[in-house]
Amino acid sequence: MNKYMDRNRSLGEFVHGEDDDIIICRCEEITKGEIRRAVHEGMMTMTEVKRYLRAGMGLCQGNTCGKLIKGIIARELEISASQIEECTARGPARPVEINVLGNEVESNE
Repeated sequence: MNKYMDRNRSLGEFVHGEDDDIIICRCEEITKGEIRRAVHEGMMTMTEVKRYLRAGMGLCQGNTCGKLIKGIIARELEISASQIEECTARGPARPVEINVLGNEVESNE
């Protein structure tokens, strides 16, 4: 089993770093320390961190912070960033009012 997927290995206790207050994801205001703590709590993929913290789910959809988040995860797991899979890109979903869907007009062409 490769080192990346071994969820039984211990990463050790989370130790707060002096640069943990740096904001990595500006859209969702997620700090480096929050990402590091999430990894120590068991979030080992980009998708898990994204779902756990909402990092990369803001207006930029991870275009600004994605590489930084990937690098932080890789450093905490002591692996190469190339071993971490990217998140599946999806467009942001927006609610649609039911009357918009119900007011369709059929055309007889």
